[in-house]
Amino acid sequence: MSTSSIALFFMAVLLAAVLVEPLARRLKMPFSAALVAGGFAASQAIIDMGLDTGLRWYHFHDLVFFVFLPALIFHSAFNMDARQLFRNILPIFLLALPILLLSTLLTATLLYFGIGHPQGFPWISALVCGALLSATDPVAVSEIAKRSPVPRRLLTLMEGESLFNDATTVVLFMLLLSVVTTPGAEITLAGAGLDFLRLAVGGTGVGLVLGLAAGLLMRWFERPIIVSLLAAYASYLIAETQLGVSGVMAVLACGLVSGHLHRQQKPEQYPNTDNWWAQLGWLANSSLFLLAGVTITLPMFQERWLAMLLGIGAALLTRALGVWMVGALTAIVPGQTPVSTAYRLLMVAGGLRGAVTLALALSLPVELEGWWTVQSIAYGVVLFSLVFQAPTIEPLLDKLQKSRRL
Repeated sequence: MSTSSIALFFMAVLLAAVLVEPLARRLKMPFSAALVAGGFAASQAIIDMGLDTGLRWYHFHDLVFFVFLPALIFHSAFNMDARQLFRNILPIFLLALPILLLSTLLTATLLYFGIGHPQGFPWISALVCGALLSATDPVAVSEIAKRSPVPRRLLTLMEGESLFNDATTVVLFMLLLSVVTTPGAEITLAGAGLDFLRLAVGGTGVGLVLGLAAGLLMRWFERPIIVSLLAAYASYLIAETQLGVSGVMAVLACGLVSGHLHRQQKPEQYPNTDNWWAQLGWLANSSLFLLAGVTITLPMFQERWLAMLLGIGAALLTRALGVWMVGALTAIVPGQTPVSTAYRLLMVAGGLRGAVTLALALSLPVELEGWWTVQSIAYGVVLFSLVFQAPTIEPLLDKLQKSRRL
């Protein structure tokens, strides 16, 4: 695919997103769902006209990991209130690491035995699917918070969990894919655990250094937006391509540190920088949902509907189990504010699967046995989240507020 074709494609994606947004608002449907529907309609029209966009799976991989993910992660981290985050670090940590690993394993087990096809859907495929389904997206709750009061702690819990959860998911996802791309390599649980720690801790270290440097540069120079852009993508590229550690963890740490320093040092400039990153995050998020729509095919629903239903059931079950376990743990740990039943209900309802799940599904290599099944399950779960799960959050929030349980 030529550079000019890529540029034209992105212009078309941007135009489509701009056109779809007011239409979705008028039809009172979730913007993300409208993007998927628009992408699907456009792809069907292109197929009917006998055209070829030139897009292949390896283009999606590079777009996802070198363009979209750094923007999504950095925007979320840059906007995060570090003080609120660390006040709730225990439940966020539990959800983003041990509970995520447990959810991945449980989801993989349910899918492996539910599908029951070890040759077409082996354990490694089930684990990859379990990993990408573990990434949560609090966008629905964040949108509701713009028009009605949502407890600050609840928002912090969900946004903080999503931020760390997404980064951890990507590290785990890449680690599992390395098993696929290096057949015959001897993999042990201890070795995999050490690799995970090396990737995560190494990436975090790179991000902390570059985040501190970016925070200082934003203090000294008058172009904080340019400095933050350079910091976001430099932290990813240096960690991922030069040092062999997690680029996503580096972007997360860089965004947290640079955002906190910029907010403290130049509060009058922070809104402009944050608004710019909000626009870039909107573009990355919209592009992912449109691309997902473009790659959806009717045979996915005709041939993989049962696998989709299994994925939806596994995602809902593991989410509820994980949130209740964390709630129970915070209730018995001294010095911790317990996660109330009302918060747990909203965290389960608001634990949607969204942009990061789609990003990872789009980047699946064809070498993965059953990759199309994994992608179909991911799309099915995300569509269920958008169409059926997201609309339940606001009525549940209203009911809990009226009953004074929040």
